[in-house]
Amino acid sequence: MHCRIPMAAMPTTFHPPASARKPGFFERLGIGWRLTKVSLGVLRQEKSLVVLPFLSFLITAAAWGVFFVSLFLFAPPLDGFNAWLWYVGLFLLYVFTYFISTYFTSAVIGIAKIRLEGRDPTLKDGFRIASENLGRIFGWALLSATVGMMLRAIAERFGFVGRIVAGIAGVAWGIATYLVVPVLIFEKLGPWASVKRSGSLIRLTWGEAAGAYFTLSAVFVLLGLAGLPLLVIGAVSGGLLGLLVGLIAAIVYWLILGFVAAATQGVLVTALYRYATTGEIAPGFPPEVFGARF
Repeated sequence: MHCRIPMAAMPTTFHPPASARKPGFFERLGIGWRLTKVSLGVLRQEKSLVVLPFLSFLITAAAWGVFFVSLFLFAPPLDGFNAWLWYVGLFLLYVFTYFISTYFTSAVIGIAKIRLEGRDPTLKDGFRIASENLGRIFGWALLSATVGMMLRAIAERFGFVGRIVAGIAGVAWGIATYLVVPVLIFEKLGPWASVKRSGSLIRLTWGEAAGAYFTLSAVFVLLGLAGLPLLVIGAVSGGLLGLLVGLIAAIVYWLILGFVAAATQGVLVTALYRYATTGEIAPGFPPEVFGARF
């Protein structure tokens, strides 16, 4: 069934009653774990979401491959004017990468929103929602690429201290922009306004966002470790050839796991955005997940 999301005015930010009990740190982590489990359940219902991170990976991997092959075959020495050309080319590649990543993430979040509203989405719905926001996605890609290049420059110019500063700044930027994609596509804000709006929503849901993010990351790291036995089994059973086969199998496993993780993250971001802006419990999410907040 083809579903269309009505684009109304900007959602308001939900505020719990002043008398509501505020959950403690470990209780918030528990909420995050339950949010993660429910998000995985939504993904089981909407398996097509995994296709979108796969397509994003194929396109960006091809772009980076062309860039580095061209650099290896045709690039002149990186000095003077040629160095500037290198950085311009790298910046354009950053813009392209962020654009493709955000486009497909927007499609994931659009589909997840339809599913969380109790309707039946299609891949076409996701592409339509992302395509309706091409200008905003491109603006966000420009901003993200600029920030990325600035952090890279700091890390390269100031050595070890620069890498620490760039790392801390990168983490802070990632936290502030955690909900930026749903803000872009549902509230129709510009890139910088979306960053500020995302930051305000994160301040409201910091416990649930942090708990869910770290729990989700831990779950997929543990699942990723399950790929290591493939290398051992391959090496033991077939020497060098077996090790190569085991390595290929492990890489395929890790890629599939990465696509699943990206899709699950999109569902989680959508649920947190809905949580922060409406205070509503999406169908399929047990009320006790949000009980401590309400």
